[in-house]
Amino acid sequence: MTTSSKTKKRVVFRDVRVFDGASERLVVGDVLIDGDRVVAVSESPVGDEPGRETEVIDGGGRVLMPGMSDAHVHLVGNANTVVDMVAGSATHIAINGLAEAKSMLLRGFTAVRDMAGDTSGIKSAIDRGLFPGPRIYPSQAAISQTSGHGDFGFVYETPTTLGGEESRAEQIGFMRVANGAPQVLASVREQLKKGASQIKVMVGGGAASMYDPLYTVQFTDAELRAAVDAATDYGTYVATHVYNVTGIRRAVEAGVKSIEHGHLADEPTIAMLAEREVWLSMQPFALGDHHYPDADRAGKDREICTGTDNVYEWATKHGVKVAWGTDLLLEPQLAPRQSEMAARLGDHYSNLDALRMLTSGNAELFRLSGERDPYRDAPFGVITKGAWADVLLVDGNPLEDLNLLADPGKNLSVVVKNGEIVKNIL
Repeated sequence: MTTSSKTKKRVVFRDVRVFDGASERLVVGDVLIDGDRVVAVSESPVGDEPGRETEVIDGGGRVLMPGMSDAHVHLVGNANTVVDMVAGSATHIAINGLAEAKSMLLRGFTAVRDMAGDTSGIKSAIDRGLFPGPRIYPSQAAISQTSGHGDFGFVYETPTTLGGEESRAEQIGFMRVANGAPQVLASVREQLKKGASQIKVMVGGGAASMYDPLYTVQFTDAELRAAVDAATDYGTYVATHVYNVTGIRRAVEAGVKSIEHGHLADEPTIAMLAEREVWLSMQPFALGDHHYPDADRAGKDREICTGTDNVYEWATKHGVKVAWGTDLLLEPQLAPRQSEMAARLGDHYSNLDALRMLTSGNAELFRLSGERDPYRDAPFGVITKGAWADVLLVDGNPLEDLNLLADPGKNLSVVVKNGEIVKNIL
């Protein structure tokens, strides 16, 4: 969304220490925002412009940093319970998602990559300035095979491939079940038609689903290549949910550009990601991030969490491009854990590297959507001339204490997205 020249507003942050999203050196000075862009980062005072209204925010030496991003959210899934998703109307589900979008923004997340869910309408309302929320990169429905991670139909229901009705997850646009290359092609094209900026495909078992142990490999080589071909023809890429070694390798061979999760990989497989320049979109999972009502799914969750430390260590050792995300789902009361999980990156990286990942690093992954990138007109995740005006004023220095990010209500003094001040408690 852009702002017309008649309504452009100037905002000046005075006396701030600027973390630009990349450099460890904090620039002390002023930052000028004009409309929806950053137009100056100056070590000299920025002056007024005659005839223009300027809002001046005295930073008092606080740190100004780029808005953060989350590379793996489920906006409607994060905002709704299982009962909401099963029994709620589409409007109910969407409104809860819209409310959670505002909450994410106030936590300092000015861009998110949504990895399953019908969010294109929410994105449109936010982009038009009707409601507050982050920039959204939608995947629309994630694509699963029958009995795969995204098949939430009950055992007694006949799959659509065999003449049955769509499951509830398909009806609300959260999942799409497809079998065989032609159905996969059609399913990918369906999500692109609905506004997807990238495609999400399930390639292995998961904790939340009922029928697929973690060792399972999902979709054949031909099916995965069909997904990649359809996405590539639209100038974008495929990201795959997968934990196990065989599934990761199959996905990479098919041309997938982002591995989502990967917690059960071995070191040679992680090294292969670096060699092939494939992204690893990881989440610093720990026990308690998710809760499951049965022993089987709880056991899968425990197994996934055991791999977190090893995979981060191997990814650093081999120079893999790593993105950060949360993947919180179906427990709205845990949604604020997004901030805690951002601070948890400090258990695996230096504060500088963690902040880079949360800002400019994630943004680099988002940009893989190419012509499908809805915000390609300017950079984000950085504070530099010409970038989108998405910035946070932190009461403290996150380069010294990353845990400041765990309590955004207290420590984020100002939140600006697209040049609009959405929070200011100074």
